[in-house]
Amino acid sequence: MSPSTDRHKQRARQWFEALRDDICAAFEALEDELGEEIAETLPIAEELRGLPPGRFERKAWIREPADEAANQAADEAADETEEAHTGGGVMSVLRGRLFEKVGVNVSTVMGRFSEDFAKQMPGAAEDPRFWASGISLVAHLRSPLVPAVHMNTRYIVTTQGWFGGGADLTPMVPDEADTAAFHGAFKAACDRHDPGYHPRFKAWCDEYFFLKHRGEPRGVGGIFYDQLDSGDWDADFAFTQDVGRAFLDIYPKIARRHLAEPWTAEQRRHQLVKRGRYVEFNLLYDRGTLFGLKTGGNVEAILMSLPPEVAWP
Repeated sequence: MSPSTDRHKQRARQWFEALRDDICAAFEALEDELGEEIAETLPIAEELRGLPPGRFERKAWIREPADEAANQAADEAADETEEAHTGGGVMSVLRGRLFEKVGVNVSTVMGRFSEDFAKQMPGAAEDPRFWASGISLVAHLRSPLVPAVHMNTRYIVTTQGWFGGGADLTPMVPDEADTAAFHGAFKAACDRHDPGYHPRFKAWCDEYFFLKHRGEPRGVGGIFYDQLDSGDWDADFAFTQDVGRAFLDIYPKIARRHLAEPWTAEQRRHQLVKRGRYVEFNLLYDRGTLFGLKTGGNVEAILMSLPPEVAWP
């Protein structure tokens, strides 16, 4: 890789890690806001009594080469970058008062795609070596009135380089104000870069996060983009940063609106069934899950998105 590409990779990796730190701090602040006085008014007051505000626990992992080809790729990469291993990442998981389970993962991995998978990735058919870095977040809430949320952004390099990612909201109880605020935040982020981005990426999200076998959307959408390579790396990186900043700004505001509201047993049951749809999508269609499993990623980190409790009718 050229020195400029190495600089791009370093900047992208540093940004994903910094965004992780900012999101974790914001979510821990929300945990602090749901204090004992509020907890006593909730249907799960007994469960929360004496439970301290949640804090993220971090666990680092190292990617093990899946086969001899991956080992060879790591050796070759040692001549081109400062890292001779095939990368790894850090899982950050919080289980607390507000968040039943939220994971914020960052990873940077490198290696060689399998022959079949290389055919599916831009620029990999002629050279299967790759480098990828990104952040991935999924939050499942105790309250069915606070929407579940997903966000990820990534930078992938083969013989080409591109950004991808997005964010989408999955309310268990519909709330038009929350939906409008979420979409508005990402529209503003998109419009700062290209007025055509939001209609294009919103429609892409609606199409992507759709359960084909059930004929229903996973949630109320957001934005989704992939293979973003306009020819201006700095512009594409700036857009990806603004996607992360938009999430960091809007989601805590949405969660804060509802953290003190009580809910019913019927709403909780609906939440658990809705989570089942989330599981179905991630195991059947999610590109990030497929990419992680196909490239020898950490299985625990890849399946971090699955909720701790779920039901099917």
